[in-house]
Amino acid sequence: MAGSEPVNVERDPIQVNGTPRKPRILLAASGSVAAIKFSNLCHCFSEWAEVKAVATQASLHFIDRVSLPKDVVLYTDEDEWSSWKKIGDSVLHIELRRWADIMVIAPLSANTLGKIAGGLCDNLLTCIVRAWDYSKPFFVAPSMNTLMWNNPFTERHLMSIDELGISLIPPVTKRLACGDYGNGAMAEPSLIYSTVRLFLESRVQQGGSNIQ
Repeated sequence: MAGSEPVNVERDPIQVNGTPRKPRILLAASGSVAAIKFSNLCHCFSEWAEVKAVATQASLHFIDRVSLPKDVVLYTDEDEWSSWKKIGDSVLHIELRRWADIMVIAPLSANTLGKIAGGLCDNLLTCIVRAWDYSKPFFVAPSMNTLMWNNPFTERHLMSIDELGISLIPPVTKRLACGDYGNGAMAEPSLIYSTVRLFLESRVQQGGSNIQ
């Protein structure tokens, strides 16, 4: 993972609601070929934060579960349904929303972007998004074909999620997995990691010792 490993910098523990502990990062992957980099992303964050992961059914086609960090639990739609048996049992998408300080979807596919913009919640990932507390930071790193990225619907959907307070980590221009060259490739895991970490540390410094 050369070039994508986080730099170790000695810092005081981040204070979360007055308690010093590692940030809790919920990482999620949707169905884009860029999900092949999801384990890399998890490794970047797990050296700095507590990490839990969520994967859509389509993203599992690209994710190598064996390569995920040993301490990162990966949740899927199957876990959402199997964890609930009766009234009073915990609801997984609510529990994950409560646990997390920050959510990051990388990659964010065109399909999942459209679902979020339309308020749909038909799987574990989109249920977490629909139940999210938008006072907490939320980042997305899209990944799609250039013509899909340039499609008029994409601009509309990005405006909708911006209104929710979701922060965009823009895609980059390169040779895509499909062979086309253009904008739409997911930002590198190292950039996603550094963007989120710098945002949180800046927020902590500006607001004193706590994040909400």
